[in-house]
Amino acid sequence: MASNEPRRVSDLGTLKAFGHPLRMKLYRALYIARQATASQLAEQVDEQVSLVSYHLRKLADHGLIEEADREGGDRRERWWQPASKGLNFHDEDFSDAPEKAATHTAVSRLSFDQHIEMYRRFLDAYQSWPPQWRAASNSAEYLARLTAEELSALSREVHELVDRYEEQGRARDEAGDTENRENVALHLYGFPFRT
Repeated sequence: MASNEPRRVSDLGTLKAFGHPLRMKLYRALYIARQATASQLAEQVDEQVSLVSYHLRKLADHGLIEEADREGGDRRERWWQPASKGLNFHDEDFSDAPEKAATHTAVSRLSFDQHIEMYRRFLDAYQSWPPQWRAASNSAEYLARLTAEELSALSREVHELVDRYEEQGRARDEAGDTENRENVALHLYGFPFRT
């Protein structure tokens, strides 16, 4: 990846570009693969290569992904990679105008819907996973009384913990330790609510 830091998306154009269902899926698939061609990604998302290529170019136009340097191999195919280590979206970057706020909410909802769909697919296939994966998977709800500052601190600590595991997993995977290694999604939401 070009940058080892997450990119903070703060402009409406980039938010809109990312806020397309197929582009979100492509970004996620590319993030996991680290590098891939449009053909490889098209197979993963079950779409035509030409459509995938179009959406990859749109992501690249906004600096979310970039062409990967590949030595040797077939130069006729373009290889892509994420341009950063993930993306961050912050409410304060989009709260100064109604269109920005509405777009931020719509993109957040779309992302949430895709998370739900991923988890539903897992639940539908639950019995097909080996026992160790069924035992390792989890679903939990934690309820706490916190201040906004405490929730922010908790979010930072969880992010740091997950980041550490992700880096360890990637390093081991790249070193050839691939046995029993799977893609894992961890969706965590922290928000205030009133009963």
